[in-house]
Amino acid sequence: MNESAYFQMFKDTNALLEGHFLLTSGKHSSKYLQCAKILQYPNLAETICKDLAKNFAGQEIDVVIGPAIGAITLSYELARQLNCRSVFAEREDGIMKLRRGFKIEEGEKVLVVEDVITTGGSVKEIIEIVKENGGEIVGVAGIVDRSGGKVDLGYPLKTLLTLEIETYEPDDCPLCREGIPIVKPGSRKMK
Repeated sequence: MNESAYFQMFKDTNALLEGHFLLTSGKHSSKYLQCAKILQYPNLAETICKDLAKNFAGQEIDVVIGPAIGAITLSYELARQLNCRSVFAEREDGIMKLRRGFKIEEGEKVLVVEDVITTGGSVKEIIEIVKENGGEIVGVAGIVDRSGGKVDLGYPLKTLLTLEIETYEPDDCPLCREGIPIVKPGSRKMK
């Protein structure tokens, strides 16, 4: 599938939301991509992950890891396509870490996944976990890069859709000035 087909998938599943949103990065936006609305359909998750897996064909990958909650389904299905393990990291007292007995062994080849990448903050936290455990990162995969290709994670990034969706600092947000109520649709709690 091409980028326009993936964009249409967001529209068809009502996964492209419009309004006033508080992003995990702390920034504000008039658009939000709710990948969970796409990933609730196993056939679409399979299609997405087959296309992502093509970017890593022929590479040795031992484990796929993503942050909870948004990347759990993505990590699992991508690992299934790549015939390797899937783990996820989650927050405990505000700190991203491996829990539930998950481990990354010294020297394991690791693919990091995230559903939507804006500033790359969550991905960078996952990268640090992998490095602290001695894993070797082969790359980063995602459904959407909403930075317009500007985010630099220090590793090759492969996404299916690249969009440049404007974000605003909270103190310079035109949506706030218009008095539009803000919504935090993601899984991460903000302070």
